[in-house]
Amino acid sequence: MIRSLAIILTFQLLGEITSRGLGLPLPGPVVGLIAMVAAFILRPDLAQAIRPTATGLLAHLSLFFVPAGVGIVAHWDLLREQGLGLAAALTGSTVLAIAAGAWAFTAVARLTGSEERAALRDQGRE
Repeated sequence: MIRSLAIILTFQLLGEITSRGLGLPLPGPVVGLIAMVAAFILRPDLAQAIRPTATGLLAHLSLFFVPAGVGIVAHWDLLREQGLGLAAALTGSTVLAIAAGAWAFTAVARLTGSEERAALRDQGRE
């Protein structure tokens, strides 16, 4: 388990170094994750080596939400004062993100010509 965690954290460290060193707009852990996926493609035995540890971490992923819960309790007064505005902002941004994702998906489908004709007929667009 220690070896597997060391591998995962090494990729995160390399991602941080790369991201900060090259001034990339991506967070270091994302760069490290991309590098780790590339390493898994090149060396599938590496993926098999960390699979048990990764599965264990994913099984207890809910523990990572504990700090968020503590933050909510710690800032309860602020949440009570600004809660309605925060809820409106979260709801609005979620709706906009879903709409933007749907629009991007549709635009890419049109550009690549991968729209299904049956779906277009069902919508009356063909």
